[in-house]
Amino acid sequence: MNTINHARGVERLVVGFDTQDGAGVRLTRLLTQDLQKRLDPFLMLDAFGSDKPGDYIAGFPNHPHRGFETITYMIAGRMRHKDSGGHEGLLQNGGVQWMTAGRGLTHSEMPEQEEGVMEGFQLWLNLPAKNKLCAPGYRDIQSENIPEVTTKSGVLVRVIAGTTHGTDGAMLKEDTDPQFFDLHFPERTGAIFEQTLPTDYNAFVYVYRGSLDVMQGDVTTAVPCKRMAILSNEGDGIKLRANENSRAILIAGRPLNEPIAQHGPFVMNTRKELMQAMDDFRAGLMG
Repeated sequence: MNTINHARGVERLVVGFDTQDGAGVRLTRLLTQDLQKRLDPFLMLDAFGSDKPGDYIAGFPNHPHRGFETITYMIAGRMRHKDSGGHEGLLQNGGVQWMTAGRGLTHSEMPEQEEGVMEGFQLWLNLPAKNKLCAPGYRDIQSENIPEVTTKSGVLVRVIAGTTHGTDGAMLKEDTDPQFFDLHFPERTGAIFEQTLPTDYNAFVYVYRGSLDVMQGDVTTAVPCKRMAILSNEGDGIKLRANENSRAILIAGRPLNEPIAQHGPFVMNTRKELMQAMDDFRAGLMG
C-alpha cells in the first residue's frame, strides 16, 4: 500500500432518516437523491437493523429495477432472493448479494426467519450509460467467500469489493472501481486503518458500532455511531482511528460524471430513457 501524504478530512456528517420500504420494512436511509451527484457513482445507502419481526417480516415483494446495481450486505439474518432472470439465492449472516439490473428485471427479497435480529445494508451503484441496458446478472457471495485481511494495527477488513492491503475483494468492477470494506477494529483503543485513494474518488464511511475519528493532520473529527461521514476529496487517502470494538463500512468509487435521471427503481441518463423504462415495465419486458 502506498504512503498517504495528505489524508482526507470530513466534509460533513449525515444523520439518516427513518423510513419504510418494500411492504413496510423499517430502515434508515443515509444516501439520498440530493447526495447522488456528490457521491457519484453511488445512488443510495440504506441501513437496517432490528430484532422486532414486525420491522422486517413483510420483506420486499416483487418489484422492478433498471440501470444500476444493488449490493446487499447481510450482517445478521436470512433473506431469500428470487428474480425474473431465473436466479434464486439465500442471503445469510455475513454474505453479499450483488445484482446487476441492467436492462431490467423484477425481483423479491423476503425474510426466511420469523424471529431474531436482521441487520445489514443495501447500496445502489450506478452503471455507466454504455452498460445501462446490459444483460441482468446476479451473484451470491457467501460469507466464507469474502476475502479478509488483518492489518498490522490489528484491524480486520472484510473486502467486499476493491483492493486493500494487498488483498482483492470478492468483486472487482472496471468502470466505477467500487471499494467496499467492512472494518472490524480490535478491542484495544487507538487502532488506525489507512487506505490510499485517488483524489477524484468519492468516499464516505458509516459507523455501525462504537465510534471513529477521521484524522487529517492535526485535525481530528469524531464520527459517532449511526452517522455517515462524507470525506473531502482533498487528499490521497484516509486515516481512521477507533475506540475499542468499533465497526464501520468504508465505501469509495470512481465517479461516472454522467447525468442521473431517476424515477423510483429506474435510474437512467435522460427523461426519455426513464419513460421508456416505465413503458417497458408495463409491457412486461422486465419479467
